[in-house]
Amino acid sequence: MALSFLKQNTVQRRDLILKGKLPPTILMLSLPALLLGLVQAAIPLTDGLFINNIAGTITASAIYYCSPIVGVFGALAQGLSVAGMAMIGQSVGKGDFTDAKRISNQLAAAAFLGGIALVPLMAAIAYPVSLRVNPDISRPVFVYLALNSLVLPFTFAGAVYNAIKNAYGRPEDPFVRMIIMLILKVLFNGLFIVVMRWGIVGAVLSSLATEILISAWMYYDLFVKQSDDRLSLAGFRFDRQILRALVQIGFPSMLSSVLLNLGFVLINNEVQRYGAIVLNGSGIASNISNVCFLLPSAYGAAVTTLVSMNIGAQQEKRARSSCLAGSVISVITAVALIALVVPLAPSLTVLFTRQEKVLEVANSALSIYLYSVIGFGICMVLQGAFIGLGRTRVTIVISILRIWLLRYVFILLTEPYWGYHAVFWGNLFSNSATALITVFLILRVKWVSVLPPRRADPAAELAVEKESDPRPD
Repeated sequence: MALSFLKQNTVQRRDLILKGKLPPTILMLSLPALLLGLVQAAIPLTDGLFINNIAGTITASAIYYCSPIVGVFGALAQGLSVAGMAMIGQSVGKGDFTDAKRISNQLAAAAFLGGIALVPLMAAIAYPVSLRVNPDISRPVFVYLALNSLVLPFTFAGAVYNAIKNAYGRPEDPFVRMIIMLILKVLFNGLFIVVMRWGIVGAVLSSLATEILISAWMYYDLFVKQSDDRLSLAGFRFDRQILRALVQIGFPSMLSSVLLNLGFVLINNEVQRYGAIVLNGSGIASNISNVCFLLPSAYGAAVTTLVSMNIGAQQEKRARSSCLAGSVISVITAVALIALVVPLAPSLTVLFTRQEKVLEVANSALSIYLYSVIGFGICMVLQGAFIGLGRTRVTIVISILRIWLLRYVFILLTEPYWGYHAVFWGNLFSNSATALITVFLILRVKWVSVLPPRRADPAAELAVEKESDPRPD
């Protein structure tokens, strides 16, 4: 059954999503996303193993501190990809493949150019940011942010690739991309960090080399490889109507992602005041727990696909059922992960370091982080449903609640009594409380699309039709 699923063309995949039995359809769509989540989590996990064991505590702490700052710049890609996924998915659901290709072309071009535009800005903030942190990590923070700016255009391209493929109901393609990326990262980490001993510079070069090679592969898969979904840049020109819709729909998600990562920056600022050991221990716990966080939340992309296509096909009841089923499966996955990982926690943290003080912090954080997986998974699945409806503004509310109002305020109120442990308990409190609030919101939402209508572009339609027509002119 799995092999026949992978061999389906776009029309067959659409029919499965719109008409197939829900449980097996959700599992088939989610399996690649689950595997993708495992591989996606394995990349920073393997990075952490290389960096902690070879480059040392200071380098690892600096990279952990910089991660949400890099995420702030990735917010544009996040917003565009979320908007593109909703728009493309609803066009595919309507059977309008010409429109879906046109949106995909606009999305790919806008995201890559947006990434290039942000390179100098990210490089420029490296110095002022490095002045505001603990002196132990100041220089590596500056080096990492300045050099990592070169990676931005390629990470933008990756986000858009995943959005396009998920919108077509092909989550297995992003999974293949992540497998290739994991292999390349391990190879380049071995070269630049272990063999060359280039420390934090080697960590950035490993990411840059990997992203360049994977971007070449993505271009081939999207624009060269023969398939029903192949895109073409022949005669390309920017379509203001589509770009306006992408920004209008994607802006809430961009702002949500910015707020999310700014919240993490503020939280990291609280942690880094306790020194590199506490920051490193917290980072190790985050790297391990991210595996558990990503798996239950991986159902969110499948729910977006199911909801967007079924709403596009005027199947409201099926869209609702997809959301419920995805939430239940997410909770079951989270509970299973907690039962599996909690007993293994001390054996996992020791793989990263032998420093007793770092291990003490890491084990304390991990024992609390793991239980917040249930609430986080529910939030991400329900956000996937909101995105499928085109209601991306809701993600702003959820992000503000989860990170700023619930977590950051909780940390500020409890830190005088609990110290850095307030950060760990804040994670559990905010994820659990936000899950309850998100359930309340989804129960009150109207299950209709709120995407703005767009006029047809006859010239663009003719160009796509010619591209997909194998007959000579």
